[in-house]
Amino acid sequence: MMRRLQIDSKYLPLLVTIALFLGLYAFGVVQYRGFSSPQVFFNLLIDNAFLLITSIGMTFVILSGGIDLSVGAVIAFTTVFSAYMLEELGLSPIIVIPTVLLFGVTLGAVMGAIIHFFKVQPFIVTLAGMFFARGMCFVISTDAITISDPFYRALALYRIPIFGKTFISVNVVIVLVVLLAALYLAHLTRFGRTVYAIGGNQQSALLMGLPVARTKILVYTLNGFCSALAGVVFSIYMLSGYGLYTNGLELDAIASVVIGGTMLTGGVGYVIGTVFGVLIQGLIQTIIMFQGTLNSWWTKIVVGLLTLLFIGLQSAFASSRRTRMAARKAQPAAKVTPGAAKLASDVSQQG
Repeated sequence: MMRRLQIDSKYLPLLVTIALFLGLYAFGVVQYRGFSSPQVFFNLLIDNAFLLITSIGMTFVILSGGIDLSVGAVIAFTTVFSAYMLEELGLSPIIVIPTVLLFGVTLGAVMGAIIHFFKVQPFIVTLAGMFFARGMCFVISTDAITISDPFYRALALYRIPIFGKTFISVNVVIVLVVLLAALYLAHLTRFGRTVYAIGGNQQSALLMGLPVARTKILVYTLNGFCSALAGVVFSIYMLSGYGLYTNGLELDAIASVVIGGTMLTGGVGYVIGTVFGVLIQGLIQTIIMFQGTLNSWWTKIVVGLLTLLFIGLQSAFASSRRTRMAARKAQPAAKVTPGAAKLASDVSQQG
């Protein structure tokens, strides 16, 4: 019975993440008046919609054993380029949105191809992509560009009622669609299984005949799309474009993925864990605001400590799992050895 209740160690980081979120939420409810309002939870989704989208894309990259430092710069470029096309060129959102999404897809595909075919470290390639996207922001405009397009403003102001006085925004609906698509891709498709296999052991994935090159390029392409889509969502949220937006957001995305239980070495992790990782960051910020402390750096400090804690937990879980696997492999040999010794003893006595 006890053996049936044992939980696989690969699920433990995810369970710890969920428990941490529930614990923080319970603390807020007990400690602060008004924290139990459902709108407080919905605001977590509204305010962090763009981070949720780009963190979901980052999850696939880290699951494959890679990293992407360009996501914050791509989001900023998307806001600036969108605002420029809408306000300066007078283009329709029907043209603007597909154009910026195509930019994200193209940049992601190019970085993925360079990483795989030229064997360059993802850190270096995506760092170059970050500099390129951030630099292009200021080539277009050094100042913030306000978006006055009626379609963008209508989306920004539209509220979808849930129950009572609670509501969500259009951006939350986009997040939910992306989340469902990501869960399907990660767990119910060959692409998702290949991503896990590459992150676990790329050489073994090659020997199994899996499409490693195509999958790695598609992973960075998907992440580029998610970053550009997050930029569209952020444009709607802020109704402006500026080259200094989302500076350092790539670190928040990576922290969300790690806190969500995905291993930095790849091969182990869950998209739903990343969602809780983002919500934990938002929850910490909300608690600090309820406390009356407006200094957002406390959020960064706590998130940094949590990231370090979860990396330590991942290392401990991985070490424990390796120890159990080694013991399991050695167990048959231990069972054979006494029998072999007894047989040798019997033979020697007969002799």
